[in-house]
Amino acid sequence: MLKAGLVSITFRQLKVEEIIKLVIKAGLQGIEWGGDIHVPHGDIKKACKVAKLSEGEGLEVAAYGSYYRVGCNNHKIGLFENVLETAVALGAPTIRVWAGDRASNKTNKDWCKRVIEESRRIATMAENENIAIAYEYHDDTLTDTNESALRLMDLVKHPNVFLYWQPPHYLTVEERCQDLKNILPWLKNIHVFYWIHASEWKRLPLEEARKEWLKYFELIARSKDDRYAMLEFVNGDSPEQFLIDSKTLKNMLKKVND
Repeated sequence: MLKAGLVSITFRQLKVEEIIKLVIKAGLQGIEWGGDIHVPHGDIKKACKVAKLSEGEGLEVAAYGSYYRVGCNNHKIGLFENVLETAVALGAPTIRVWAGDRASNKTNKDWCKRVIEESRRIATMAENENIAIAYEYHDDTLTDTNESALRLMDLVKHPNVFLYWQPPHYLTVEERCQDLKNILPWLKNIHVFYWIHASEWKRLPLEEARKEWLKYFELIARSKDDRYAMLEFVNGDSPEQFLIDSKTLKNMLKKVND
């Protein structure tokens, strides 16, 4: 089943309590809490508080968006142990990470080996706490193309390492559908948005991409695993637009879940 949620960093300007109220008003089921502002790494007291607030309002913690860069010297974030401890306190089932800090076409074997080895290390640590590790599809990492993401998963070969998915901007809709088919065995969650690029990136209402997103969700729904489809960024950073996009998202998920 596909559940509807929000990535909290969509509204970095809002407090935790405000985000929870907004998600309840939107009728969504869960929140991926960001580790860069809403639930900082190592702040166990804050993590426990956010977990309690979420649960108290009947919301699930969908994931912990850690922004931890696997294989890198994470000066700003610190040790993965701090990230994991925070995720445990938050009650997060998944920790979202980035696969390094270099584009896949600008790496060498030694660099890839670092990312692979640390991926296995943190995946085992997280597995001991019943928490999954999932790479985000992201530019300038080892998941910046479908081919590189598949190659990374094949090399890591760890049962507790998964992938997020979001529409790669450089692919057509048909190519994105093939992309999804390729990674479906490792798919954990989905980031949902609609951006177009003319002279610059522009965010648009999700309704304008309904047909496109329905194709993606229909493919994902072929697997009966529970996953979160989470809104990430909205036009104008507007709570009002978020409520509109939430309605669109829920309608699409109802169609594919039925």
